[in-house]
Amino acid sequence: MEEKSMKKSFSSLGFRFLIGTLVIYAVQMGVMTIVGAVKPEWLQDTTISLILAVLPLYLVGMPVLIAVVKRMPGEAPAKKSITPGQFVLALIMCFALMYCGNLVGTLITTVVGILKGSAVDNALMTYATGSNMIVTFLYMVICAPILEEYIFRKLIVDRTVKYGQGVAVVLSGLMFGLFHGNLNQFAYAFLLGMFLAFLYVKTGELKVTIGLHMCINFMGAVVSVLLLKAIHLEEYQEVIMNGADSQAVMDYMMKYLPGWIGYMIYVLFILAVLVTGIVLFIVYRKKLKLEAGQIAKGRRFKTVIGNPGMICYCVFWIAMIIIQMFPEIVTAITGNL
Repeated sequence: MEEKSMKKSFSSLGFRFLIGTLVIYAVQMGVMTIVGAVKPEWLQDTTISLILAVLPLYLVGMPVLIAVVKRMPGEAPAKKSITPGQFVLALIMCFALMYCGNLVGTLITTVVGILKGSAVDNALMTYATGSNMIVTFLYMVICAPILEEYIFRKLIVDRTVKYGQGVAVVLSGLMFGLFHGNLNQFAYAFLLGMFLAFLYVKTGELKVTIGLHMCINFMGAVVSVLLLKAIHLEEYQEVIMNGADSQAVMDYMMKYLPGWIGYMIYVLFILAVLVTGIVLFIVYRKKLKLEAGQIAKGRRFKTVIGNPGMICYCVFWIAMIIIQMFPEIVTAITGNL
């Protein structure tokens, strides 16, 4: 297949995802603007704000994105079942990627926060810790994995795997990571997205990646949040900020001892999974190979990303990430208008 034709195909995919993205933003902003004018107090409630952001996304934005992208022809990878044991191993490897990526993202945003003199906002953590747990569970554990896997694994991989498994895997991870719109999540979403795409390429079973995604979000958005609430982290920060002595810290920890025990077990779990996952990647590294595609080596970036559609998609989301890290830029611009 000619390079020009392949670039056109990737460009079309990029533009279609960008259109879906713009529709999502337009609907969400419209809803927030209307609610802000009619019921501004609702925007002060974390649970209601989350619902107002999610409903337009799932009822309007994503269905439009799916409808637009599905107009492009695609072919799913051949189906191949996996055993429960293989699923568990894949889950451990997913956790390892998530924790490694999360560490990288946290370090980068921490450095950025220090350089600019204020912490980088983590909107996801704010919603997860401040909203109703049932709403968080339905959104993060049920809805998000199903729709995100369908959009960023099936829709992307089915339409790009013919150009090479590696191309499909990397592109799926990149577009998935950028779509999160913040640096806190980009690092681990990119790595995790690539591994989930790899699994979909090799199994052709979307239910496998959906199941893994659900388990990951459950641990990250439900278990970890419940444990943070159990140790009353805000109170701990106040104790430390007030210059408490060792006895005051000990009194605080004894007050919430069950929560701290659970939190310590969770930390040990993370360390064990992280080490085990890294070992598994080393052991199975030869099985992680992907079949070469039609794009010549050295021409892949230019063909896959160096086209109008993908450039526009990437530039849009990079701009969103920068704005999220430096909201002062928007304030300064709007203040001068």
